[in-house]
Amino acid sequence: MTRRFRFLVPMAMAALVLAACDDGGAGSPGASGAVTGACDPGAATNGTVSVLAVWATGDAEFESFQAMVEPFCQDTGIGIEYEGTRDANQILSTRVQGGNPPDVAGLPGPGAMAQFAREDALVALDDVLDLETMAEEYGENWIDLASVDESVYGIFIKASVKGPIWYSPSAFEDAGYTVPETWADLEALVEQVVADGNTPWCIGLGAEAATGWPATDWIEDILLRQAGPDVYRQWYTGELPWTDPAVQTAFETYGRWATDPQYVKGGPDGAISTIFQNGGDGIFDGSCYLHHQASFITGLGAFADKEAGTDYDFFMFPEINHNAVIAAGDLFGMFNDTEQARQLLQYLTTAEAQEIWVARGGALSPNRNVDLESYPDDISRKSAEALVNAEIVEFDASDLMPAEMIEGQGGFYETVLNYMRNPDQLPQLLEEADATRESAFGS
Repeated sequence: MTRRFRFLVPMAMAALVLAACDDGGAGSPGASGAVTGACDPGAATNGTVSVLAVWATGDAEFESFQAMVEPFCQDTGIGIEYEGTRDANQILSTRVQGGNPPDVAGLPGPGAMAQFAREDALVALDDVLDLETMAEEYGENWIDLASVDESVYGIFIKASVKGPIWYSPSAFEDAGYTVPETWADLEALVEQVVADGNTPWCIGLGAEAATGWPATDWIEDILLRQAGPDVYRQWYTGELPWTDPAVQTAFETYGRWATDPQYVKGGPDGAISTIFQNGGDGIFDGSCYLHHQASFITGLGAFADKEAGTDYDFFMFPEINHNAVIAAGDLFGMFNDTEQARQLLQYLTTAEAQEIWVARGGALSPNRNVDLESYPDDISRKSAEALVNAEIVEFDASDLMPAEMIEGQGGFYETVLNYMRNPDQLPQLLEEADATRESAFGS
C-alpha cells in the first residue's frame, strides 16, 4: 500500500497557534514543575538548560518527560531548569518579546514555529542536528514540517495519531455490539445503541482557554475523509472559505451526533463542561459506548488505570471517501544557542530517548528506529501501525492555522462550541468564521 505524505508548512502563519496538544489546556495558573534526580539544577556539574513546556507537576506527561531526560542528565552532568505552564502560547510570546526566552521550549505548533523563525527568535538547527541521520530516522515529511525557508527550526519528540474511537470490549460483548469496519457500520452501530436506550458517545471538550479543541479534531477527521487531502489543505491554508459546502457538510456530520442529547452523554452542554482528560471515562461505567480521541488518551483520565486490550481497545475512524489519518506531535525549538541546549536537542531526537517515553505509554514516536516492541501493549503498537499504514497522512489542521483562526471571536473553537449550542445557526456561524479567515490569512 502506497503512503502519500502531505505534510506541508504554510508559508504565511500570522500568529501563534495553541496546539491541540496532549495536555490541551491553556490559561491555568500554577502549572509549574521541577525536575528531580540527576536533572535537578542543584546537582548539575556541567551547566544547565532552561526548558519551558506545557506539562505540570503530577501530569503523566511531565513524569514521562522527566524519565526521558534523566539518562541525558546522568551522562552529561547537565541540569534542567524546567518551567511548566498551561498558557504556553501567551507566556512564550511574552518572554520572547521581553528578550528573556527559555533556552528550549515546546512550541505551540508549526505555525508558531514559523512565526518565531521569521522573527529571528528561534535558532536554526541545521548545524546542531545531523540532518542526514534525521532524514533516515524520521523521513522527509517530519523534517519539512519542522522547517522554514529550507532551514530546520524544530524537532518532534513524540507524536500521536488522531482518529481512534475507543470502546470497552466487555461492554460491547455484554450489549451484543460488533466493532464497525466501515462508516456505514459505525452509523448503524450508533443508531442501534440509541434504539437500545443507551448513549453512544462520550465527548469531553473542556480545556480552559482552549475549550473546544477536541471538537476541532472531529471536524478535521470528517473533512479529510469526506473531501480528501486537497480540500483539507486548502482549508487550513486559508484558501477554502468556511462557507464552502465541504466544510458545512463536515460540521453537519459531526453535529448529527454532537448536538443531540440522545447521542451524547450529558448533551452538548455536558460535553462542553467535561474536561477532555476525562471525556472518555464513561465507556468504563456504561454511561456511553464510544469515545473519539487521540492516541494519547491512554495516559489520561480513567484510561491511565486500565489495562490496554482488556479494559479498552480502539478502531480507527472509518474511511468515508478517503483512507486517511491525522497526526500531531510535540515540537521543540531552541531560543538560546548554548552548548547545553544543543546537547539536549540532539539527545531528544534519538530513538534511545523516545523509546523511554513510548515504553511508559501515552505517546508514539516519529523516529523510525524506535522498536515496536518498546511500546507497552498491543494497543499502542496498533496506534503506531495506523500512522504508518494509512494511504494519506495529514497534520492536525488547527495546529497549522493562525491563532486568530483558532481562538477568539469567529475562531474555530468559538464556531464549533456555538454550533453545538445553536445548530440551526450554522450558516451564520460559518459566515462569521469566514470573516475571521479573511482577517487571519490576509485575504
